[in-house]
Amino acid sequence: MLNNKPKGFTVVVEDESIFTYENRIKKKWAKKGSKPRIIQIGTKQKSCVFGSLTENGQQIFRQYPKCNQDYFLKYVKELKRKFAKIILYLDRAPWHKTSQAVAQYFKKHQDEIVVKWLPPKWPELNPVEECWHQGKNANKLGLKYHPTYQGFKSSITDYYRTRHFKLNLFKYLCQ
Repeated sequence: MLNNKPKGFTVVVEDESIFTYENRIKKKWAKKGSKPRIIQIGTKQKSCVFGSLTENGQQIFRQYPKCNQDYFLKYVKELKRKFAKIILYLDRAPWHKTSQAVAQYFKKHQDEIVVKWLPPKWPELNPVEECWHQGKNANKLGLKYHPTYQGFKSSITDYYRTRHFKLNLFKYLCQ
C-alpha cells in the first residue's frame, strides 16, 4: 500500500495516550516533634491526547477529556478536513475497532479514508508511540509537578504544539 499509494492520499498514523494528573504534595501545620498525618483526597484526573503523524512530517495533537468513540470521531473528522483523503493507520483500541458509529463513518467515507489496521499488540510499529514516550519519559510531562489540573493540561498542549518529531513513518510501518 505504501508503494502504490493512490494519488492525492496522505499517509497518517494515529494513536492516543492518557496523561494522569495526580496532585500529591500536601502541607500541614504540626507541633514540633510530632508526627503529622496528612489525609489525601484522591485527585486523579485524566486527559486524553490524540496524535497523528503524516508521511510529510505534519503532526496533529488534540487533547480531550476522554478516549472514546465520540472524541475519536471528532478527531478523525478534523483529520479529514485537513487532508481530504487519507490512508489511516490505527491500532485496535476499542473505540477504533468495535464502535458501530466509527464503522459507519468509515464506511460512509470509504472513498476518502482508507483504514489500515496495525497488528495487535505491536506498538513498536506506531511512530506516535515514540511521541508519547518522549513526552512522558524524556521530558517528564506526566511526572512534573503542576499546582493545578489546568496548568497540567496547558503543559501537555504546549509541549505537543511546539515539539517537532522528526520520525520516519515508513521506518516504523515497514519493520
